[in-house]
Amino acid sequence: MAEPEIIFVTKKSSHRGHHGGAWKVAYADFVTGMMALFIVLWLMNASKPIQTAVGGYFKDPHGVTKMMGIEARRTVAVPSLKKEDMQKLKAEILKSIQHIDPLNKLKNQIEITITSEGLRIELMESAKGTFFELGSATPTPALKELLGVLAPELGKLPNKISIEGHTDSKPYLGIQSYDNWDLSCDRANEARRIIQGEGLQRKQISQVRGFADQQLRLPLHPDDPSNRRISLIVQYQVKSDAEVPLPDAMKLSNTEASTK
Repeated sequence: MAEPEIIFVTKKSSHRGHHGGAWKVAYADFVTGMMALFIVLWLMNASKPIQTAVGGYFKDPHGVTKMMGIEARRTVAVPSLKKEDMQKLKAEILKSIQHIDPLNKLKNQIEITITSEGLRIELMESAKGTFFELGSATPTPALKELLGVLAPELGKLPNKISIEGHTDSKPYLGIQSYDNWDLSCDRANEARRIIQGEGLQRKQISQVRGFADQQLRLPLHPDDPSNRRISLIVQYQVKSDAEVPLPDAMKLSNTEASTK
């Protein structure tokens, strides 16, 4: 009887070693897409200053703006908020004030105007003192409440805010070494402390100034109480002149720029 023939079967695998990294690339793309989605959703609900800051980073991630080989560092004042925008802001502020002053008791003490600087909010004193105690930088509850309403509204903006203090022409009769210059500066700085504590961003404050009686509201009536006031100015935004088109005469060709 013949012996059975032994047959050896060798299986060859075409999948030797690892399966490759294609799945890792696909997974990374998926995670990146999900992260981008979450960032977009977060930005949609973020405040205006945050949206502006994030947008500025993507426009200039290194913080250096260059234009045709020349670094542009100067700034040019550009009224990016139109007058109708300021009118809208004015209306919103007046509406907010109405909530704390439904009887318009402060109507004659608050004046909001649009100027070449921006939106100016004047908080004027009465003869008995409305926003500060007479001859003092001690704020009244009325000032604290009013600035508590203004701070959240102004804090939503990307604009810089300057704060000014003014007095009338009556000589200060308190401490001998203290005068209207000191009083106007102290009142402006006290307004800054309050409004920052109520929500205005620290970086929004551009200036805190005291003018004493050098910029009277009513020059023909230098002793009028309304000359004693605090002014909040919502300034027009500024942007780099890298974003402002240059006149043709100032432009350099690529060849000229490369030889400079």
